[in-house]
Amino acid sequence: MTRTEIKQLLSSYTLGETVNIKGWVKSSRQRFVHINDGSTINNIQAVLDIDTMDEALLKKITVASALSIVGKVVESQGSGQEIEIEVESVEVLGEADPEEVRKTILQPKKHNLDTLREQAHLRFRTNLFGAVFRIRHSVSYAIHKYFNDRGYYYIHSPIITGSDAEGAGEMFRVSNLDPKNPPLKEDGSVDWSEDFFGKETHLTVSGQLEAELAALAMGKVYTFGPTFRAENSNTARHLAEFWMIEPEVAFNDLKDNMDLAEDFLRYVCRYVMENNADDLKFLNDREVKEDQQKPTAERNEMCLLDRLKFVADNDFVRLTYTEAIDVLRNSKPYKKKKFKFPVEWGTDLQSEHERYLVEKEYKKPVILTDYPASIKAFYMRSNDDGKTVAAMDILFPGIGEIIGGSQREERYDVLLQKCEEFDIPKEEAWWYLDTRKYGTVPHAGFGLGFERMVMFVTGMTNIRDVIPFPRTPKKAEF
Repeated sequence: MTRTEIKQLLSSYTLGETVNIKGWVKSSRQRFVHINDGSTINNIQAVLDIDTMDEALLKKITVASALSIVGKVVESQGSGQEIEIEVESVEVLGEADPEEVRKTILQPKKHNLDTLREQAHLRFRTNLFGAVFRIRHSVSYAIHKYFNDRGYYYIHSPIITGSDAEGAGEMFRVSNLDPKNPPLKEDGSVDWSEDFFGKETHLTVSGQLEAELAALAMGKVYTFGPTFRAENSNTARHLAEFWMIEPEVAFNDLKDNMDLAEDFLRYVCRYVMENNADDLKFLNDREVKEDQQKPTAERNEMCLLDRLKFVADNDFVRLTYTEAIDVLRNSKPYKKKKFKFPVEWGTDLQSEHERYLVEKEYKKPVILTDYPASIKAFYMRSNDDGKTVAAMDILFPGIGEIIGGSQREERYDVLLQKCEEFDIPKEEAWWYLDTRKYGTVPHAGFGLGFERMVMFVTGMTNIRDVIPFPRTPKKAEF
């Protein structure tokens, strides 16, 4: 008999029909067994005829065991569900020892997130992480659909690279040299010419530079791949391995870039709201319940669903970095010395400043532009004032910066000068510089940290809880 997924059954059923469902036992109480197969956060109740069932079989039907059930769809006699399965036959596909289950997060009770992270191989089974990772899939699909439907080409940029796009220097080295006995030069330094690639190479921090090369031939492209930072940070916002989306568009200027990013973010939020209603409701209700136990000052200004609507339904406010500094310096928190970090022209804004602009001052998503050149990357286009670059950051409620981008520096002589200022050897960046010599054009793009977007649409507050197997300092078990 063909298996019916629980999500399909709950959305379209005929009373009296016989169906086959397969899944894992979430909870069991006498003759009532709740089954989930991962297709939806919702369980379906199976009602056993325990008077006629084999006792040995009944003992195998425990929490976390896997079952195949054949039965009749009937109207539920209890509250909370429209239908249930009147069981005709049960096959135990996989047993679960109750004593072993009690030692794990599969035990049906509330567990803290630290415990769930320690058992990342099992946390997919929980309601919380089932919801998070179904939404993660939807966000991923929405991103690909958005760009595909608008004529963009998906580019696979290299994971192993000989360049540092961000200039941060915090990169993982890739080498097959013997770490105990590497080849050395006369001065005692490692001779990287003997390495596999004939030079020092690392895991990439960005696919942007390669995407630019493709955009300057194919017009509209995007990358969506893993990136790596060897930053020794254990905060709730940092991972050593994460995913980035980086569109690049030929002939776009900074305004076009802002228009694209705004439309893109609103689309993704709307897609998830339309396609993950049950999971979002669960996450929203969870957040509201947890907020009620926090001091008023620590509660969210808006609930999860309201934050998504906030982005989907509002035009984004646009202002320059200089204007933002003026707004912040004239704000009550600044005058009352409530900000922890200074507000000065030439310094990067902190999350508290970004959230004030979004949540208090404008009550809309905010796009900041024209940042000081000294705090931005070498590839951003220099403005005519000689002090700022055509950069943009998009700020969201509850999270601060979610997108960073810019119009790229397309002028060969200016880009060459900036490479010198940032100590980027011309010999290493020759291929990037070359694109400015053969039909250079204005172009622009941005980067979206995928996990940061998933954090926003799920309401999760730790980035380790929106990626299946987080990679952080001293942590790579799974």
